[in-house]
Amino acid sequence: MPDQLMQKIKNFIMEEFLPGEDADELTETTPLISGGILDSIATLKLVMFVEEQYGVNFEPHEVDKENLDNLVSIVRLIRAKNPSAA
Repeated sequence: MPDQLMQKIKNFIMEEFLPGEDADELTETTPLISGGILDSIATLKLVMFVEEQYGVNFEPHEVDKENLDNLVSIVRLIRAKNPSAA
């Protein structure tokens, strides 16, 4: 069964930052920041979306390439902050 949390984040990224692109090209390990998909403004939009959707708050030092560069890292961070996130 696909991970619902990861799919929701992927859908948001596809709709907001990659409209019209092939969703299969965005894998769980596709580099989002280092690959140029997310710039600083897009990263902030993603952070705001995640904070609103999952009731988490990111610390400034967490909003970086280490935590937000791919879907696996994003989901790991959300689950660390909110274990009940679906």
